[in-house]
Amino acid sequence: MITGKQRSELKKLAQELKPAVMIGKDEVTPAIIQSIDEYLTAHELVKVQIQEGSLADPKETANDIAKELGAEFVQAIGRRFVLYRQAADPDKRKIYI
Repeated sequence: MITGKQRSELKKLAQELKPAVMIGKDEVTPAIIQSIDEYLTAHELVKVQIQEGSLADPKETANDIAKELGAEFVQAIGRRFVLYRQAADPDKRKIYI
């Protein structure tokens, strides 16, 4: 569980990110979950965009994916949301909060 201060730092880092994964009208598929998982493993922080035409709710979708992947929900703004998962290997950590 991340603290409010840590969440604030992650929000600052996420401002510069472009969405790495897009969720389309098919909503969340196993391929999307795998893409997010791989991105979190490599970068620890991911921004996801839900495209127009999708009926997915950003906060609900983000929390479901976070729970499935063992990640933390950082924020949702509009149709975008940010997830964070600390690297398991201390040598591969890029974000120190």
